[in-house]
Amino acid sequence: MRYAVSHKTTLSYAAPVRLAQFNVRLRPAAWPGQSVSDYSLSVDPRPAAISEGEGSYHVNEARFGLQEPISRLVIESRFTVEREDAPFFFAEAKGPALVELREKAMALPDLSALGPASYSFASPIAVPEHEIAVWAGEYLVEEMPVMDAGRTLMEAIHREFSFDSRATATDTPPIEAFRNRHGVCQDFTHVMIIAARARGIPAAYVSGYLRTIPPAGKARLVGADAMHAWVNLWCGEELGWVGFDPTNNKLADADHIFIGMGRDYSDVAPLDGTFRGSSEQTMHFAVDVAPLD
Repeated sequence: MRYAVSHKTTLSYAAPVRLAQFNVRLRPAAWPGQSVSDYSLSVDPRPAAISEGEGSYHVNEARFGLQEPISRLVIESRFTVEREDAPFFFAEAKGPALVELREKAMALPDLSALGPASYSFASPIAVPEHEIAVWAGEYLVEEMPVMDAGRTLMEAIHREFSFDSRATATDTPPIEAFRNRHGVCQDFTHVMIIAARARGIPAAYVSGYLRTIPPAGKARLVGADAMHAWVNLWCGEELGWVGFDPTNNKLADADHIFIGMGRDYSDVAPLDGTFRGSSEQTMHFAVDVAPLD
């Protein structure tokens, strides 16, 4: 599938702020089965310079600052992407048993942004939670193949949790969403990451987009889409990283557009930064994922 993707973010301040510095993570990082072309990033007001490079994990990051006071900022990312479906053998793949996977992950001499060791321990948002670990232990056993474990956790979250866009905010702790059994894709992803790591499975947070299909007879609503999140589990050297989407109970496929991967949301947040001032800030975004095929 080929898509044209646009992501427009508008920041408004009740009063001008000064010395604003921003980090933008919207340029897709390299990922198997995905090719990107015609990427552009526009910023209004335009900064003197935008520096682009790799982030701390497997994510691209653009950085810029604005010296003059601003009361409004518009950031727009655009690109075309071609996405292949997941490898056919994933449907039947098993991978190593959990007891073997832990040993393989720790023994692998890979400390790169894609090395499993970086995703095996606590991170700023995905901290260990005893309740989540006990819950995961009800479903997983040591002899279970990692792909079966991933599917089991994914299906359990999809079955037991309710999607509610008003139930949580970006800074809601995962344990709160877990206890209340509702939230959004970010919450479900963090819960699954914590559960997987508790059983020794290297687990990463993926930021991206998901093609949405309107109801029969209804037109697509341009700008109504949003960013999506799912889980990457390291399933051994042969299978590598495999995407599991607990929100939709499916493996990541041609409908999933990869942007970046980190330990949790804090590593791949589409936008963060600082400014000098005490003005109230509001943010509005509009995302469009338009199929071209």
